[in-house]
Amino acid sequence: MLASWYDDQGPAADVLHVGELPDPVPGPGEVRVRVTVSGVNPGDTKKRRGWLSSSMPFPRVIPHSDGAGVIDAVGAQVDARRVGQRVWVYGAQSYRPFGTAAQYTVVPDHQAVPLPNHLSDELGASLGIPGITAHRTVFADGPVDGQLVLVHGVLGGVGSLAAQLAHWAGATVIATVRRTADLNRVDAAVVSHAVALDTGDPAAAIRSYAPRGVDRIIEVALSDNADLDNAVAANNAVIAAYATRTDRTEIPFWPLLFNNVTLRLLGSDDFPAEAKRQAARDLTSAAAVGALTVAVGDRHPLDDIAKAHDRVDVGGGHGRILLTIPQ
Repeated sequence: MLASWYDDQGPAADVLHVGELPDPVPGPGEVRVRVTVSGVNPGDTKKRRGWLSSSMPFPRVIPHSDGAGVIDAVGAQVDARRVGQRVWVYGAQSYRPFGTAAQYTVVPDHQAVPLPNHLSDELGASLGIPGITAHRTVFADGPVDGQLVLVHGVLGGVGSLAAQLAHWAGATVIATVRRTADLNRVDAAVVSHAVALDTGDPAAAIRSYAPRGVDRIIEVALSDNADLDNAVAANNAVIAAYATRTDRTEIPFWPLLFNNVTLRLLGSDDFPAEAKRQAARDLTSAAAVGALTVAVGDRHPLDDIAKAHDRVDVGGGHGRILLTIPQ
């Protein structure tokens, strides 16, 4: 099969190779997917770079956890009728050596999720890491029907899906963007009120829409927003943080404590297995009824994987970065 891989960590152009590797064979409980589209996530490029002093988890890595395609072979203990089924894939390179940047990938049966025929491969390949992370930020602490949910970074991959999932589940969504110029890019059908963080007093603006405070805060930059979150959190609120800009992040401990705020930290590779399965079911259901959309940015052929990684490393622009896999 044609695939991309790296044997050492480092800059994309230096370590990513493209060439022929043996076709993988599914083992018991596994399926093989002929990949049509591979999604590129910041987590994929961080692993390749050795972020936070991480080392090579395997001697050789085919990157990327997310993708979409068609099941073309199954291992023992898997229903043979799955052959020919369109699927989206998550976790292909989570604690496994070989991901979706290849013509074939092998994953546990449940990590190949049926993709309804009216949904595109591009959407399917965009649901894995950002979608499952978004689902966990919204639902890890119970239903959100009737609640006020604040989503920071609503134009980002996780933030956009978190807002859509919260709206789909009956919440009122308030959202933030970095700059006033970005407000016109917020989907008014999903977000009831949007606030730019470069305004004079974003906390007052959020409080004007949520006088008693917000019930859930979906946080992409805890080190930047800890004081703002404290100012707008309702009593017993949850701050669900999946990223920060400063490794040793400070928080206003006593005000948050007296307000009985829960701080939930979320690392997607290690979510409980059942939480991932429920997320996959809900993401597919929401997408099937048109409640989820994903903005696709750059599309690159597999041969240009280094350019795709570089795009993600510098921020990715507007939209999901995808690889198209030759058939």
